Amino acid sequence: MPITAPTALPTVRHSSAFRGRLGQDPHSGHYAVPHRYRLHLSTADPDGLRLAIGHSLLGLDTSCPVTLLPAVPDGSHTALRPLYEASAHRYSGPAPAPVLSDAWSGRIVSTHAPDILRDLDLLPRAGVDPLRPCGWESTIDAVERLCAEGIDQAAQRAGRADEDPAGRAAALEVLLDTLSRLESRLTEEEYLAGGRLTAADIDLWVSLVQLDTVHRCHLDASAVHRITGLTALWSYARRLAAHPAFGAHLDLDGISRRHHGHCQGLEAAGAAVQILDWAAHANRRNQGVSPRDTP
Repeated sequence: MPITAPTALPTVRHSSAFRGRLGQDPHSGHYAVPHRYRLHLSTADPDGLRLAIGHSLLGLDTSCPVTLLPAVPDGSHTALRPLYEASAHRYSGPAPAPVLSDAWSGRIVSTHAPDILRDLDLLPRAGVDPLRPCGWESTIDAVERLCAEGIDQAAQRAGRADEDPAGRAAALEVLLDTLSRLESRLTEEEYLAGGRLTAADIDLWVSLVQLDTVHRCHLDASAVHRITGLTALWSYARRLAAHPAFGAHLDLDGISRRHHGHCQGLEAAGAAVQILDWAAHANRRNQGVSPRDTP
């Protein structure tokens, strides 16, 4: 099944003040070498969680260290302000995460999470498959957009208190259609691209976490029950939750605090219909259960 993004809703997930890129040519300014860059992120933030998972899958703990930040309701981190001030003259705006910084210059390379994940894939490491395997780039890019538009933004609009009823209904249909298409894909395939874990699986898994832990609370119970019935999709989510690179970074308390700090919607009946017990599935790895054995 080819994966394409919906056209009903424009994406707004990523906005960034800094969009530097790593290149493999020294003349680019930032080139892909170990021990030069550092990630600053909060795993309570979906972009930070995506980067933490990708960083672990790539085995970059030594060559690109991570500074973990707390879940901050206003999205601004005091610890990052020196980096922002060093990177822009008289900078006075917020200091959000995630950030990829350059230890050589003390400045920010990028705050754009999709670009950062692509650039982490360029850093040298031994014996680790890329997150964007050759030949699968278009599929992975389509999944990224599908998650942003068809899940994240659609679910947010479907539960917004200030959205008109017709707009909420249209957004819910986009969400359900997107999830049904992914359900069909995962009924046939173990992973979304190339038969193994890629950046596409990181994108989808984090969107499913957000859907169940955040957006579900603002949907009606009938919609959540329909979503819960997508058995292949949630079996896939459970299996990845038991993978150490995924479940180990799942900060449910931080996600909850961040949600309540940002939330402007009204709680709906769907809040009472939990889809997965994320903590239990994330802990199965510690109990000696293989991800492949997760029911």
